Amino acid sequence: MKRFTIPRELYHGEGALEALKTLDGKRAIICVGGGSMKRGGFLDKVVAYLEEAGMETKLFEGIEPDPSVETVMKGAAVMQEFQPDWIVAIGGGSPIDAAKAMWIKYEYPETTFEQMCVVFGLPKLRTKAKFCAIPSTSGTATEVTAFSVITDYEKGIKYPLADFEITPDIAIVDPALAETMPKKLVAHTGMDAFTHAVEAYVSTVHSNYTDPLAIHALEMIQEYLIPSYNGDMSCRAEMHDAQCLAGQAFSNALLGIVHSMAHKTGAVFQDLGAHIIHGAANAMYLPKVIQYNAKNEEAKKRYGVIADYLHLGGNTDDEKVAALVAEIRRMNDELNIPQCIAHYGADGLPAEQGFVPEEVFLERVEEIAANAILDACTGSNPRQPNQEEMVKLFKCVYYDTDVDF
Repeated sequence: MKRFTIPRELYHGEGALEALKTLDGKRAIICVGGGSMKRGGFLDKVVAYLEEAGMETKLFEGIEPDPSVETVMKGAAVMQEFQPDWIVAIGGGSPIDAAKAMWIKYEYPETTFEQMCVVFGLPKLRTKAKFCAIPSTSGTATEVTAFSVITDYEKGIKYPLADFEITPDIAIVDPALAETMPKKLVAHTGMDAFTHAVEAYVSTVHSNYTDPLAIHALEMIQEYLIPSYNGDMSCRAEMHDAQCLAGQAFSNALLGIVHSMAHKTGAVFQDLGAHIIHGAANAMYLPKVIQYNAKNEEAKKRYGVIADYLHLGGNTDDEKVAALVAEIRRMNDELNIPQCIAHYGADGLPAEQGFVPEEVFLERVEEIAANAILDACTGSNPRQPNQEEMVKLFKCVYYDTDVDF
């Protein structure tokens, strides 16, 4: 038996934010990140709409990119004191992911972070509060997914929380919020969404319910991402919908080792002064993982279907896989995303000499590979890598060499 779960209500299109007026409750806590939602006037609108609905509101601000375990615990403590019956998270994936984890701790105060990380092991939520997610970026789709990613900075590891219980009750996908994204964020979040759709389509848990969502998302992203990156706001609006479709696909079909690898490299080089931004990591790693997974005949056939829908040409599945890899690399170049870790520079931009020295990478790669194999996303990948293969795969994404094993 398989399951397909998305929010009960999904409001989308221009003016969708006004749906907040219809919520029924007494108290709402609003979880938000940096200042972009405040500067754009969206935070004030959220407060006004909730107050119009008759609710007392409280802000929990300053949730950092790649939210930490410490932030989750602080936010949950504020919720314990305020006792909201709605948790409203607005912004990029980070504040929404953090608020999901806070929600668990709020409803079950004795729960440890380690217990939260047990895949599909959470108790029933909604005993105290419901959850509304409002994304401002077009990539993570956490507003419709059963996932959250929280970083343990002491270990330098991102941990995915996975359970249908943390699928929001309401998602509000209003394109006006996406207009605030800086250009680099458009690129990184867009390739994150592209990766979601590709991995969902070839996942071992894909189904007739997820395949159409993944394919249409890929068609839309191919058409709209680069114009969105170049400033076309009508394409920016289309991308906001496309990433949400990809999210509905992967939340139910799950992901693969592109995400396993990205989760385990995101913060592991933090001591060198920067981290590998999640969307950029996915964009760099996806072509290599496609080459690796295509040794599985079923996966190769499904990559070929993707290539056909994207009109990439090729007479055989091998030719179509090569065309798909080339298309992703072309998109990376158009979006100013590096092709490998060795050339991953400050702010996620291409550099002749990246910030991860070869000797440091080689010192850490065995442990990184071991952690990636244990990641929650590995189980639904078409091929199950052993330690030796995962190390070799990471070396391919460091040096930008083809995968031939």
